[in-house]
Amino acid sequence: MILLGAISYIATGAASATALIPAFFGIVFVALGILGTRNESMRKHVMHAALLLAILGLGGSFGGLMSVLGVLTGGELERPAAAYAQAVMAILCIFFIVAGVKSFINARKQPKADTEFEDG
Repeated sequence: MILLGAISYIATGAASATALIPAFFGIVFVALGILGTRNESMRKHVMHAALLLAILGLGGSFGGLMSVLGVLTGGELERPAAAYAQAVMAILCIFFIVAGVKSFINARKQPKADTEFEDG
């Protein structure tokens, strides 16, 4: 997302700082990732925060995805660069949310070694 924000900003001629919004989300994702790898006890909380951030990112960029999908049915885009950047951000957020939910499901299915007790 950092790269997406930088490319969007450059592609729009640095006309508006709003093109950097994906980069800001990306920076927060990187910070959460670093925090999650450095502090094992915080990993679950950090992952929940990252998924919440992805849901917020999806909510904010979903309109761009719908606009781009509208082009496929013959519609026109008022601001194509913004719509495409929002669509890419929405898709990245969707993939992250799906991967995160799968990770939570897999973690629930795996028995915890520290809670299992052996007889004897």
